[in-house]
Amino acid sequence: MSSSAVPNSGPAVPTASSVRRSGLVWWKALATGAAGAAVVNLIVLAVAKLAGASLVVVDGGEEHAITVGGVIGASVVPLLIGSGAALLLALWKPVFLRIAQFVGGGLALLSVAGPLSSGADGGTVVALALMHITLGVAVVAALELHRRHR
Repeated sequence: MSSSAVPNSGPAVPTASSVRRSGLVWWKALATGAAGAAVVNLIVLAVAKLAGASLVVVDGGEEHAITVGGVIGASVVPLLIGSGAALLLALWKPVFLRIAQFVGGGLALLSVAGPLSSGADGGTVVALALMHITLGVAVVAALELHRRHR
């Protein structure tokens, strides 16, 4: 070994600029969550249709068909509004991301009571319940994707 060799001074310490974060910026997290919820819920809708579910809910004596557009709207709009509000609040206090994960996931689980009490056929009830759960998972995942970016 030559005398000009530098001895090993220990493990390298990562600098702030070299740390790679695994999360997404806010708009990518929202888009990913919304797209993921919509795609999974459309798959649930297709499987329910193939399984013979009526995909009709009676509300106030009126029948309401569950459509592709309705599934997309019910998957995307609540996620964008709720998660968007959480992201705005997190600019003020970052803890709101974690709070919104619990609240969003919890509200989605509580909303399963709607399909369970709808009086629709079993296949429709299961499909709608899965769609509500999917939305809750998408909210938690989208906010986690952004939280990891911070």
